[in-house]
Amino acid sequence: MATSATTETKPAPPPVEKIKVKVDGREVEVPKTSPDPLTGKPVPTTMIQACEIARKDVPHYCYHPKLPVAGNCRMCLVEFGMPALGPDRKPVLNPDGTPKVAKSPRPAIACATPVSPGMEIYTSTPGVKQMREGVLESLLINHPLDCPICDQAGECKLQEYSVDYGQSASRFVEAKVHKPKAVDLGPRIVLDAERCILCTRCVRFTKHIAGDDALGIVNRGSYSTIATFPGAAFDNNYTLNTVDICPVGALTSKDFRFQMRVWFLKETRSVCTSCATGCNILISSREEKIYRYTPRDNDAVNGPWMCDAGRLNYKWIHREDRLQDVLVRGQKSTWTTALTEIADKLKKAPAGSVAIIASARQTNEELWLLSKLKAKFGAISDCYPREGEEDKLLVSGDKNPNTNGARLMGICFTEVGINLSKIASGIERGVIKTLVVFGENIVKRGVNTEALSEKDVISEAIEEHGITADLLGKLETLIVSDILPNETTKLAHYVLPGCAHAEKRGSFTNTKGRVQRFMQAIQPPGDARAEWDFLHDLLYNVTGQDGFLTIEGLFNEMARDIPAFNGLNWAALGDQGVTVMI
Repeated sequence: MATSATTETKPAPPPVEKIKVKVDGREVEVPKTSPDPLTGKPVPTTMIQACEIARKDVPHYCYHPKLPVAGNCRMCLVEFGMPALGPDRKPVLNPDGTPKVAKSPRPAIACATPVSPGMEIYTSTPGVKQMREGVLESLLINHPLDCPICDQAGECKLQEYSVDYGQSASRFVEAKVHKPKAVDLGPRIVLDAERCILCTRCVRFTKHIAGDDALGIVNRGSYSTIATFPGAAFDNNYTLNTVDICPVGALTSKDFRFQMRVWFLKETRSVCTSCATGCNILISSREEKIYRYTPRDNDAVNGPWMCDAGRLNYKWIHREDRLQDVLVRGQKSTWTTALTEIADKLKKAPAGSVAIIASARQTNEELWLLSKLKAKFGAISDCYPREGEEDKLLVSGDKNPNTNGARLMGICFTEVGINLSKIASGIERGVIKTLVVFGENIVKRGVNTEALSEKDVISEAIEEHGITADLLGKLETLIVSDILPNETTKLAHYVLPGCAHAEKRGSFTNTKGRVQRFMQAIQPPGDARAEWDFLHDLLYNVTGQDGFLTIEGLFNEMARDIPAFNGLNWAALGDQGVTVMI
């Protein structure tokens, strides 16, 4: 019996109460309250937030918009004034009728001082400039001159602020206090205690965001330093975020340490493929080599954070055994020859004799093209599920980045993997004679999955539903596209070398239905091609379907065909993505 759905109209949120303040003489309206970075509850808007709204830069070290306020670096000191009140507690007016403002005799730290109606904030007075010089002089007293060998050089706030706000020469002539250098804090982090300015960003992130109260400050005065608790290593899945938020070069990544100067790196907007969360990232590369992933701020997905596992999941892209050649029956061939032969075989394939096993690590565009092949041959299709541990912060239990995309394109169903046993049975009975495999090693291996690379990691489902080599031997045609060699590519009649996501453009749909695009950072090796590119050629050879030459055109055509994507286009995705109904 059909039931009609009713849509309840949600009440409109109450209007945000705003107050007027002046920043360096310019009047701006700012919210009276702002969400607390941890609880989301409304808390008074601070001076530094008001200055940001007014587009006035206030230098700071300890303040971070996603962390609790500490107020210990004093770099954000500003002067301010409040409306003067007479003996009757009423505002004192100027001759022109405007409220008279009385300047406070003391400065305030902008990160922790709430704004109030009529407040005037001064960020560039001679007094403020002198205070900044004094704070920087204090911070630089014992700071080593490590800039030529420091990984943070080029993106160091101490460097930048010293140039912008500091003195031109140092008056310090005494011996500097020396602290331990190259301290091993854990498996991924090295601490240089001499460079640390004790902003405590790392301490607050680890305690309040990662939920691992592992860092603290020991000793006193000039000898204070960051340290782990005795006998404990700094080892959670979010430790490398402390490198990002460290404003100086105190915390460095063992993976990136001494690898490349940051000003040589090209940054490309992309998406992490380690799980279904789809954290926004920047891929830093030079001369076709990836050197690091860092998080790209997107409050709708990951904020400014990402997990260590996803951040380090790029080494396999540069493996020396990458598939680089088109292979036809084990012999090196060309794309034209292979795609022509495959198209001829598919055209002759009887209805129901073709099956497709795709990967939920393929892009929306590639899965859509595969769905067109599926429709042409009435093929049965599915993807392999990948399941693992999740946490309460960013890590999803779905280790495929595009499971929702595979569902929306009709490659798999609500229960991913439900057709795998049917495909195996069809091959066994001789009904399925042609198998197309994209991005999966489907051969049951019975090996320790922990010994595999991140690219090769498989779930128990693959071991459960995996197809044996003997079973694949019954196929007339096995067409495989992948990035790394495996048991399935060794048995394939046709091997089509594909690309890692960093080597192509496309889009994923994450676990919350957010469609996000990513851009190409490096070129693929050898004859490897983006899967959407050669799938377009194959589809044209088989069905005659054409109409696009670029990824933009492909996405826009797909968006017109998939109901959930209707109204979207490539440009509308922007850098932050768009959420669709799933």
